[in-house]
Amino acid sequence: MIAPDFSDTQPEAYESSADVDIMLLLEGTYPYVSGGVSSWVHQIVSGFPHLRFHLVFLGSREEDYGKPRYAMPPNVVGLTHHYLFSDAVLPTAHEERGDARTAELVENLHTLIRDGHDTASRAEVLRASLQAMQDKLDLRYFLHSHQSWAYLTAQYQLRCTDPSFVDYFWTVRTMHTPIWTLATLARELPRAKIYHTVSTGYAGYLGAVLSRLYDKPLILSEHGIYTKERRIDLFSANWISDNTPVLERTAGEAGYFRQLWIRLFESLGRMCYDAADPVIALYETNRLRQMADGANPITTCCIANGINVPPFAATRALRPAQPPLVMCLIGRVVPIKDIKTFIRAVRVASNRLPGLQGWIAGPEDEHPDYARECRELADSLQLGDTLQFLGFQKLTELMPKIGLVVLSSISEALPLVMLEGYAGGVPSVTTDVGSCRQLIYGLGEEDEALGASGAVVGIADAQGLGEACAELLGDADRWQAASAAGIARVERYYTQPIMFDNYRAVYDDALQRSAARAAGLHDSVGAVATWLRGEPPLDEPADAAEPPQGGGSPLGGQKGRSPNVGDTADAAEPPQGGGSPLGGQRGRSPNVGDTADAAEPPQGGGSPPGGQRGRSPNVGAN
Repeated sequence: MIAPDFSDTQPEAYESSADVDIMLLLEGTYPYVSGGVSSWVHQIVSGFPHLRFHLVFLGSREEDYGKPRYAMPPNVVGLTHHYLFSDAVLPTAHEERGDARTAELVENLHTLIRDGHDTASRAEVLRASLQAMQDKLDLRYFLHSHQSWAYLTAQYQLRCTDPSFVDYFWTVRTMHTPIWTLATLARELPRAKIYHTVSTGYAGYLGAVLSRLYDKPLILSEHGIYTKERRIDLFSANWISDNTPVLERTAGEAGYFRQLWIRLFESLGRMCYDAADPVIALYETNRLRQMADGANPITTCCIANGINVPPFAATRALRPAQPPLVMCLIGRVVPIKDIKTFIRAVRVASNRLPGLQGWIAGPEDEHPDYARECRELADSLQLGDTLQFLGFQKLTELMPKIGLVVLSSISEALPLVMLEGYAGGVPSVTTDVGSCRQLIYGLGEEDEALGASGAVVGIADAQGLGEACAELLGDADRWQAASAAGIARVERYYTQPIMFDNYRAVYDDALQRSAARAAGLHDSVGAVATWLRGEPPLDEPADAAEPPQGGGSPLGGQKGRSPNVGDTADAAEPPQGGGSPLGGQRGRSPNVGDTADAAEPPQGGGSPPGGQRGRSPNVGAN
């Protein structure tokens, strides 16, 4: 298939585009929801004060969010709110007949979606749908036309395996309405030189639309795999009806409407992967998952999280001589963190080690029903003062008072709280999710030689989690060894300057590609990702590539090395000037080449109806 031309979907030039260097697309996170992703967003924006950021917050409904949890850095020049399931975004009901030509277009688009499994087909769907949404296939047509009703009822009779037409009707409307409102939002936002989304899903779809409309680079930094996390949410969601009798279902099979939601998010994810370059994961397992889900391998790379070590390192002097007998879970009280397993583990650990306490340090307002269930569980286990719900805590004050950072999650990416604990000298005990095994036991010979900085147990294994915590807290020598390993690991591999150097390379490259495209020039696909993987440039043979010097071995680099890290902690100096790390020429992009001189350096310094209260199944919880 010939690559589609997006020129017919582009609006008029917007003169104030120079006001925004980077537009960050944020779904259900910063600045209204605390957590690892929000902390990372704040780090990134604060860490590049010479770049101007515009933030786009996508939420469920306005009433689902309180006041901002973060104070905006001064280089945030704009904040746009868009609520995906707000009645305010809906047009006034007005009967429409529709027309045969638009109905034929709808049929053709759905056929292409069902049959087209390659990048070009998905790009054609996006191009054609964006053009149609500006014409007669608008949101009013979708919601209120006779043609739309006829098509919806025909699809129900042809494809739906659930007996409820009412549930089918509202599910389809709820799923698809944000597609129209986001396409409209894309044309209303100020122009930016770069678009950067921190998830796929609806934010990733918006990023793909903006990138296609304006021919600007899209960066994807996927902390957790969005489709995997939404799948977990959807399988446990009680707002989705499973109307098929239990005896008619295959064991383990998801109901029709859950499958419908999952397919939607998979489709949006592939559109985002197609448009993004680079596609960034936090660690190698997630990079492989991105490729399995449709990302072009050449655009994928890893950039690990990094933290500001000194404030946490200063807390080591405040720690008592013996580790406090406190196992502390730091995180939101939500199902994906599996707080109930932690509570049961506290019962196990306190039985084995008298005097041990369990603390839960995190907000309870995001999922109040689950928080209530957790407190009821603690009461039923007669934990009393042994378990404490502390709410939000300042971590530099908390670290000297605890002996372990514990994560009982069923899904994680690369948890910042583990790194912050390491910097404060606090080991971790976690479930075997995300990069936790890598963070505790190391990746590669050099990292593994530092020793274990804690222990890993199975998911939902309260007995194993409690026993591991009691054993580590009850053995002072082993605890000291784990503490030393954690300190060495975070200082060598996971510092904020290392992360900033890697993102400087990404932003330098994207800004130069943006300028090159504006000048009518083309850029190579996957060049900066290839560079970050430590592989030879795309136009050089493998034996001609010099290994990165001093700035660390990215994924695929020197043997026995952890991805995206330097030789020693001392090599991770704060970024200077505007140079690119990882062996590249300072101030040059690995992607655009000599034509990049045209780029001037930056100046200046919830849920659907009936869903869970306060949360949207479609708005990512990070």
